[in-house]
Amino acid sequence: MKIIEQAVKKGLKSLSEYDSKRVLSHYGFPVVKEKLVDSRAAAVKAAKAIGLPVVLKACSPTIAHKTEKKLIEVDLRTLKEVERAYTAILGRVEDETQLDGILVQQMIKGPRELVVGMIRDAQFGPCVMFGLGGIFTEVLKDVSFRIAPLEKRDALEMAEEIKGAPILRAFRGMPAVDLELLSSLLINAGKLGLENEAVKEMDANPLIIAGDKPVVVDALVVLEGGSKP
Repeated sequence: MKIIEQAVKKGLKSLSEYDSKRVLSHYGFPVVKEKLVDSRAAAVKAAKAIGLPVVLKACSPTIAHKTEKKLIEVDLRTLKEVERAYTAILGRVEDETQLDGILVQQMIKGPRELVVGMIRDAQFGPCVMFGLGGIFTEVLKDVSFRIAPLEKRDALEMAEEIKGAPILRAFRGMPAVDLELLSSLLINAGKLGLENEAVKEMDANPLIIAGDKPVVVDALVVLEGGSKP
């Protein structure tokens, strides 16, 4: 992919969140509505187009943990809040940071969060990961793995293997997750790894379940020779 090739030529170790989601979108992942902007006026315009409430994030290939660095402002419900958040985030960005812009993103909430990932193993090649997402990924480690390429049967088995599998079914008034779509995302995560040797890792985390559909809210693509920032 051109995005990946250009990043490699620039010597980048990872893609920005925005570019990571562009890669995932190419592979059929539904991504949150968002726009990358470079001015406060453009942020306001984007918020109007996307619809309030929105989230603002610093966007850079060298920043991973935006929350800890206070480079994300969530649940902005007025245009004044958008203006204030834009200025505040810019003020917190370190001088040496390679900033691509500020990401204005639709605010999506949901009690069910998943993760889909790809890790390039030295022995087995691209391996696909699936599990509970959000802040619980590293804590609970409730994940399943398969070596790419995946068949639909493999993807469905991955979904059933995690301890949290019951949340994929109809649950407390929430509809069952669209397993057809979910299985296609797992298959395509494997394709991403097989078709792009420069990609070392991919994390789509979280995928928030909006209705019955998973939507990518944050993502990271790590390139060969790099590590998670």
